[in-house]
Amino acid sequence: MEKLKMMLVDDEERFLSTTQKLLERKDFDVQTASSGAEALEKLRTKPVHVVILDVKMPGMDGVSTLREIKRNFPMVEVIMLTGHATVESAIEGLKSGAVDYLMKPANLEDIVAKAMDAFNRRVDIEEKIRVARMRGLMKSPREMLKNA
Repeated sequence: MEKLKMMLVDDEERFLSTTQKLLERKDFDVQTASSGAEALEKLRTKPVHVVILDVKMPGMDGVSTLREIKRNFPMVEVIMLTGHATVESAIEGLKSGAVDYLMKPANLEDIVAKAMDAFNRRVDIEEKIRVARMRGLMKSPREMLKNA
C-alpha cells in the first residue's frame, strides 16, 4: 500500500514545524504550507492524499482554500482544523467537501486517526473508480459469447 502523503496548512509556524516533525517520526510523508495560496501551489507540484487545513488564516481562509482544493484536486481529502470560535466555519467546510474536522489544540493521535480514516476513504474511492473503469473495458460473458 502507498504511504500516506499529508499536508499541514496553518499560519502558525510553530504548530507546522512541531507537528511535521512528530508525524515524520511516525513515518508519514508530510509537507507544510503557511497559507491557502501556498498550499494550492504545492498541490500542483507534489501529490498529497490528505490536507489538514486551518479554518482561520489571513488572506485566503480555510473554507475558500478548501473550495479551491476540491475544485482543482477533487481526490484530495481535507480535514478542517478549527478553534472553538470557528466551529460554524468547520461545519461550512464539511458542507463544502471536507471529510472531517479537528478542534484545536489537536493531539497527535487524533490527527493521525482522522488522517488515516480520510486516507482509507480515498483508497476505497480509488478502488471503486478502478473497478468501474475495468467493467467499462470488459464485456459481459454473454456479450463475449454472442460475438464469438
